[in-house]
Amino acid sequence: MGDGGGGRNSAQQLYKLKLRAVEYYRTNDVPRQLEDLLNSTFYLQPPDVYGHLANCFSKLAKPATIYKVIGRIVLDGMGHQTLRVEVFCTIQNLVKSITSAIMSSHFDVLETAMPDMVDTVEFERNEAISTAVQWVNESMTELLEGLEPTQQEVVDRLLTNFLANKVQEDKESKELELSLEQSFSFAPQPTPTPLPPPPPPSKKKGQRGRKETLPEKPLPPAEPPEPILHGSMAIGVVSLAVAKTCAQLTNTPLYLNIASLKNKQESPTALSLPLLMVTMLSCGKSSSGKLNLMKEVICIPHPGLTVQQGITMLLEIQKQITKMIDKPHTPKPESKKGQNGGKKGSTQIVGKLSYIGCLSINFDTIEQPLNFLQGICGNLGLELGINLYLAINCAAHELIDYTRGKYEVTTGVFKYPSEMVDIYVDLINKFPSITALIDPVRKEDIDQWDSICNALGSRCNIIAGNASKSVSKLLEEENVHIPKASGLIIKHTNQTTISDLIQVTKLIESQNRIAILGSTEGESSDDSLADLAVGLGVRFLKLGGLSRGERMTKYNRLFTIEEELVQKGIQKTEGKMGEAVCLTSDVREAEQKSSPNRRANIYRFR
Repeated sequence: MGDGGGGRNSAQQLYKLKLRAVEYYRTNDVPRQLEDLLNSTFYLQPPDVYGHLANCFSKLAKPATIYKVIGRIVLDGMGHQTLRVEVFCTIQNLVKSITSAIMSSHFDVLETAMPDMVDTVEFERNEAISTAVQWVNESMTELLEGLEPTQQEVVDRLLTNFLANKVQEDKESKELELSLEQSFSFAPQPTPTPLPPPPPPSKKKGQRGRKETLPEKPLPPAEPPEPILHGSMAIGVVSLAVAKTCAQLTNTPLYLNIASLKNKQESPTALSLPLLMVTMLSCGKSSSGKLNLMKEVICIPHPGLTVQQGITMLLEIQKQITKMIDKPHTPKPESKKGQNGGKKGSTQIVGKLSYIGCLSINFDTIEQPLNFLQGICGNLGLELGINLYLAINCAAHELIDYTRGKYEVTTGVFKYPSEMVDIYVDLINKFPSITALIDPVRKEDIDQWDSICNALGSRCNIIAGNASKSVSKLLEEENVHIPKASGLIIKHTNQTTISDLIQVTKLIESQNRIAILGSTEGESSDDSLADLAVGLGVRFLKLGGLSRGERMTKYNRLFTIEEELVQKGIQKTEGKMGEAVCLTSDVREAEQKSSPNRRANIYRFR
């Protein structure tokens, strides 16, 4: 009796289990899917039956979701600490590492600073990155776990809110510290009465009065730097890592993923490659010559060239520059100009590799590096303004002497801000192949930005690099007109998310300005910047020189993208010349009247 009862219970339990199994598979539509799959497989009869079934089942699987993110400290191209974020996803019930992203810090490379300053900046950089690693490892997994990597806007919104809470916490912490300091501080000391200004010097008896020149307008003080919260780079690099994860999982290039996000469509019908701004020479404050004004002498290949053709041409120029530096120096008394653009009998040209991937060369005057390049191009059968164009990164903020209120253009030669306008007008008159000036004066010298744009705006673009506000500030103010400039250099740093980059490029385009994507001074080996430039549709990409692995990896990525666009037939080429580098209407009309069949030598970015 006992055995029979136990057998019936076992049978009932098995029956109930079968009913539960039937319900489970029916709820998940397994019978119908299996039937369709087996029928289609029979008719297809693939050579690898199980491989075919595996592919079909993978399409039926749930989308991958973020499982965790891990932050690690790595080194950038300068040996400085930076942040790497790795994304793990749950795919078909398994946890897999998908991809990683690296972002370099926003801190400048200090080549001429005192050792104490270098140590201070290094300490601050390491503190910021340590905080970022802590944020990623302690908070990001909880914040993003379970989200699909395809939900970029949702991810970026969560990251932005997370940062806002951190900013508020930091603000409250500082307010508490300040209140505690005030409660323990002594009563404030009375402010001493300022002495009256000395009377003007009296004229000596019999001294004739001279015509007095108008005094120079006082130099506006430097604006305080935009506050950057330690750890904020965790936001930008996690956003990039999620975008790369989505591209990897969907087997889509990152640039197509970014373009789809920007244009709100699944697959863009046409994409264009940005024009390259390649640094060939550095003659700034850190160079061994007297010239300070040209931190970067930049070459822009003709828009009609492919990326590969343009880089090949510039590499040949770079090879000739290296030969000129390595050439033995034989002083000659003649003052006649040589083919290298300098003077025979001049000092030996020496150079060293700069951190931005180009040669830093010892020139003493403003014209020398440009004549030098012009001579090398002439030797190669190239003409500036025809085969390639020039841009100058003046980096004026590095040249200001606040005690004098002047810019140190060359060693020992100081110029007032108002005098800088004449320098640039004279420079463009002598070298019309210069199509852009980057940071010709500090961002605080608003009047000079206006004057330079008014004087040169029809012949040359005035670009705000360091003078431009951060991406976050630009989006907050929704204004790209201060300072007055033709375009802005934007960078993917700190809390800038992929969504922020998309919004700011749209903002710049809507206000008829040029968007230039630039690299940071201490770059990493991550090549995503090339994909971002193509996906965002920026007009120019500024990566530095043609040396150093962390920069060349991005140029190599552009080669690959160019090949893919050609193979897919989605590279936009029609109108590229007119859209990227074109004449203003008045100059174009004047040229057509004088010589309608001749290509213009003086170009302006639209």
